[in-house]
Amino acid sequence: MKKILWLSHLLPYPPKGGVLQRSYNLIKEVSKRHHITLLAFNQKNLCASPEELREGIKHLSQFCDVVDVVPIEADSSKLSKVKLLAKGLLPGNTYTVNWLKSSRYQAKLSEILAGRTFDLIHADTISLAPYVAHLKEYKKILNHHNIESLMMLRRSENEPNVLKKIYFFQEGKKLMNYEKRICKRFDLNITCSDLDAERLNDIAPDVRSLGIPNGVDLDYFSPLALPIKEKSIVFAGGLSWYPNLDAMKFFLTHVWPKLNQEIPDVSMTIIGRSPPPWMQQLQEKYPNLTITGFVDDVRPYLAKAALYVCPIRDGGGTKLKVLDALAMGKTLIANPIACEGITVEHMKNVIFAATPTDYISAIKNAFESPALTQTIARNARKLIEEKYNFKSIGASLSEAVEEVCHQ
Repeated sequence: MKKILWLSHLLPYPPKGGVLQRSYNLIKEVSKRHHITLLAFNQKNLCASPEELREGIKHLSQFCDVVDVVPIEADSSKLSKVKLLAKGLLPGNTYTVNWLKSSRYQAKLSEILAGRTFDLIHADTISLAPYVAHLKEYKKILNHHNIESLMMLRRSENEPNVLKKIYFFQEGKKLMNYEKRICKRFDLNITCSDLDAERLNDIAPDVRSLGIPNGVDLDYFSPLALPIKEKSIVFAGGLSWYPNLDAMKFFLTHVWPKLNQEIPDVSMTIIGRSPPPWMQQLQEKYPNLTITGFVDDVRPYLAKAALYVCPIRDGGGTKLKVLDALAMGKTLIANPIACEGITVEHMKNVIFAATPTDYISAIKNAFESPALTQTIARNARKLIEEKYNFKSIGASLSEAVEEVCHQ
């Protein structure tokens, strides 16, 4: 059993969506073979109240030793965030790296390292790398939920606002230079897919990388015996995360109006925290559109929908929302970018679409071909069972930890 100091940019509880699911399940599974000490930041948009914080710490204490959860200094006020954005314009500075600078976190980390011994330090995002990259006496792993530089450059390509486009572009370029320098200081860099591992090695050829894919808790996300509403569509994802918001803006602007004309009895449910006012106001125009905001349990919504659409065309890593939908045996219509790093095949276990015409055609065809959609849904569940079970994924990370420690 190895002693791991796990540095996190959030308290990974409750495991509802994206990075929360990945971090929570990896900690849960790795803790079966190793002892984990957790030092985390608290993102106030994910864990806003003291009660939520206490509940998260209590739950995670079943798997690991939670030594502290530190507030993010940049979250303290709007002015702090503006200053951070402005600082990102300076040479040698990036918003992504500066975001988690904290004297309190550094002090707590120094205290922990002075009082305890560890076999390995796991930094759960590149924004945490500055805290440990210089520590030569420890074995170190750096996790990449996305290849941040490439995600920022892709965001720049899709951004219509000229000033934002320039900001994202220069942020992406500076991040790429940072990745080249910093990643080689870690004994292992883990990514969410083999594709992202290849992308990282293209940027920094001399680093050791390993794909540890995102996965699914198959006991939790499984098909439910609930009646499916005919001609219904669902999407689930936090709407404060720009790839999700961009996806829904694209769909509601360019697909939904025409889809309503061609299929008047179609309905759609959009699930996710922080829906913007303009999206909520669309419900007045379209009674068949439901914006729920955050829900505690997304599974009944997914189970009752005939189709799951995922028009994400930005971001990196692998999308846990895609894996969850496939695990629940849903027929998924998605942009190929949304499925990057996941070994799906068009018309076997997913239906690909990119343009508004693609989506309308695919949705109409799926509604009219129940036998085909049922086959795709069964194949989707089978794929997840075979390749994306968090139990086996956690075991792979545990083995990687042991290998790094023995180098």
